[in-house]
Amino acid sequence: MTSKFLMPIAGGHLTRQVGGCACLGLALVFAGVHDTAEAATHMQIEGGRSYMDSYGAHAVFAEATLSERPIGSSRFTWAPDIAAGWIDRRSIEHFQHCRYSVDKASWILAGGVRLRAGSDRDWYHPLFFSFQPALHSGTTMALSSAYQFVSTLGWQARRFSFQIRHISNGSLRGPNRGETMALVGIGFDLP
Repeated sequence: MTSKFLMPIAGGHLTRQVGGCACLGLALVFAGVHDTAEAATHMQIEGGRSYMDSYGAHAVFAEATLSERPIGSSRFTWAPDIAAGWIDRRSIEHFQHCRYSVDKASWILAGGVRLRAGSDRDWYHPLFFSFQPALHSGTTMALSSAYQFVSTLGWQARRFSFQIRHISNGSLRGPNRGETMALVGIGFDLP
C-alpha cells in the first residue's frame, strides 16, 4: 500500500516524492516575504567556484534575506532567505555517455530560512546557517533530480559575505554527487 507521497520504482523500492514538499517550502517562504514587505531586505550578489568531486565550474547567485525574527524568547533568530543562482556546465570526457551528463548549466531557485545566534553586539552574530529546499532547471551528474536541498554556512558583514554552500538531493534519487561551492558576496540593504 502506498500513499500519494510514496511511489514505487524499479526493483520494488519506494522513493519519497519531495517535489511537493519543496514547492510547499518555497510557498511558505514567499508568504513570509509578503508579511515582511515593509521590513528591511538585504540583497547580495555572490560568485565563486562550485565543485562536483574535483571538477570545478563558475557559480553566481543573487540572494535576498529579510529582517530577522526572534525564535521565542531564545537568543536565536530566523529570517526568510530566497536565492536564485546559476552553475556553469563542465566538459568532462569520461562522463560524456552517462545517463546524467555534466555538459548542462543549472539554474536554481531556492527558498528557506537563515538562522543566527545572538544580537548585533555579539562577535558571533555575523555567522549564519541557512537551509533551503530548491528546484533547478535540469538534471546533471551533480544535481540528479529536479528538487534539491541547499545548506549554507557563512559569515556576513554589512557589505561583504563569505559562505560555503552545498546543494544535493540527500541521496533520494540518482548519482547524487552534489555541488559544493565557496562564494564571496557583495551586499546592500533595501528600504
